[in-house]
Amino acid sequence: MNIKTLLQSTAAALLVAGTAIFAVQPANADALEDIAKAGQINVGVFADFPPFSSASADMSLKGYDMDVAQAIADALKVKLNPVPVTGQNRIPYLTDHRVDLLMSVGYSKEREQVIDFAAAYAPYYIAVIGPAELKVTGKEDLADKSIAVNRGTLEDTSLSEAVGDGADIKRFDNYNAVIQAFISGQTQLMVVGNDVGAQVLARQEALKPEQKFQLLTSPSHIGLNKNEDGLKKVINDTVAAMLSDGRLSKSSEAWLKVPLNPENLKD
Repeated sequence: MNIKTLLQSTAAALLVAGTAIFAVQPANADALEDIAKAGQINVGVFADFPPFSSASADMSLKGYDMDVAQAIADALKVKLNPVPVTGQNRIPYLTDHRVDLLMSVGYSKEREQVIDFAAAYAPYYIAVIGPAELKVTGKEDLADKSIAVNRGTLEDTSLSEAVGDGADIKRFDNYNAVIQAFISGQTQLMVVGNDVGAQVLARQEALKPEQKFQLLTSPSHIGLNKNEDGLKKVINDTVAAMLSDGRLSKSSEAWLKVPLNPENLKD
């Protein structure tokens, strides 16, 4: 073996060894320290997702999610900084540390490969909604229908799994666009959460929309980055305290218009 070959072999061996050393090192999980230093917690929320989070008269975000996020900030003794996100950018915002946690995240095995999930804190189910005159009783009736859905959300995934390539799925970047597409007749149906659907059912008397059937029942979780056990404990303890002392049910009555049933927080 000549000197050049020896040096190349040695360098390659060192590179492999170095890679192995870094691979076994635990991730630097210091979200609590970063939050404390910043004096605020950055929370990713949908800005147009009433009654969970939406702009109030003073343009600040209010809703069920905001009540829980504020309680977490209070537990950490820091300022709450809500960061508007969309269905397609919120996971990258979290993994890039632009936010410390995400509200209203539905659990899935695919997402669990990328992020961690703290406590379930809100009841949530996904429904197919359409006008009363349109007969739809199950997913087999969706094959020839046009359906509006928010791109990149759990609604989008659930609808795609239910219909495959058989339906005309029109994807939009926010819930307002989904609702507008439905009520304007651009689509025959829409797939949204029970919270969004309830508002449409209550307000669109001329259209007479109704819930056709549920695609998926899944409580909303709080998402955070992997290996952030300290932050996860604070979140879980805060949700447990709110459930125990009635604050979570009070928020449910104020924003979802029904008392909270703890059974709806079970996956």
